[in-house]
Amino acid sequence: MPVISAPYAFNEEELYVDLRSIFGHSLFLKCEGFNFAGSIKLKAATEMVESAERAGDLRPETILVESSSGNLGVALSMIAASKGYRFLCVTDSRCNLATRLMMEALGSQVHVVADQESNGGFLGARLAYIRSLCASDERCLWLSQYTNPSNWQAHYRRTAPAIARAFPRLDLLFVGAGTTGTLMGCARYFREWNRPVRIIAVDSVGSVTFGGTPGHRMIPGLGMSVQPPLLDESYVDDVVQVEEADTIRACHRLAKRGFVFGGSTGTVVSGATDWLTRHEERGRTAVAIAPDLGERYLDTVYHDNWVQDLYGEDVLAPDPPLDADVAPLGPTPAESQPRRRHHDA
Repeated sequence: MPVISAPYAFNEEELYVDLRSIFGHSLFLKCEGFNFAGSIKLKAATEMVESAERAGDLRPETILVESSSGNLGVALSMIAASKGYRFLCVTDSRCNLATRLMMEALGSQVHVVADQESNGGFLGARLAYIRSLCASDERCLWLSQYTNPSNWQAHYRRTAPAIARAFPRLDLLFVGAGTTGTLMGCARYFREWNRPVRIIAVDSVGSVTFGGTPGHRMIPGLGMSVQPPLLDESYVDDVVQVEEADTIRACHRLAKRGFVFGGSTGTVVSGATDWLTRHEERGRTAVAIAPDLGERYLDTVYHDNWVQDLYGEDVLAPDPPLDADVAPLGPTPAESQPRRRHHDA
């Protein structure tokens, strides 16, 4: 029975959903939203704050500042409230109302930028505001999830080892790409692991992370309007890009089976199942990382009027029935056997 005194001390690491009966593919979904911050961003937030503490950068008068589309902002708000820090989250109009209210309930200040930069989108405008703020107020400390190595190190130390323990015979790992902290931490870990693991990044159409054409995106979380400094593409074996309409379909398909996940998770699941369909990876052990849960998306992804206004009425058409001849179920964690580790140069 866990007993904690700080909210960031609890995080469920060992929960997976078998998606075969829903999507017809052998795919295990690692659920990262069962903590008091509601998303995988708790790990990066904790690592960045504790790193700043160890470096002596946090003083009583310090104001933590960060740019976030939502989930990291909630995680930092929770940690700041617990530790007694002031926190300012700079976000934009795509941030869900429930997320903004959550941050404010935790005592944080939320600044919403109204305009986009011509070549940097909303993110460029958020970063420009933070740079100006830090230049004018020496109390501000920008954690910078986009460049901070603690972002990817959190997943190298925690997320990837947890997956390796659960699936010693892992073949494929699907990871959503935002700041690429989760992607890079997991990819670096598995490059050093005991067997080859193919790392497939999942990105949103309209994101420029992997050189795509910039486009309008309404669902916060994955995708970037500027190339993420943390990304090293040499660690990525393949990339799949997902239309937001397909994100919506995946979320609603999961909800019809009782699983309400967030938009980032819908994108990862859609990308993973599309990749598996095209590559026919039968008998392989595949895991996808679900960054968040869906309660904060009830007024967007799960609101019919919002969805139909942006993506058309056909986006919520009934799903076709699954083919009876689906791919065989891959090895379960219990059936997998650990193998001797070695360094893969």
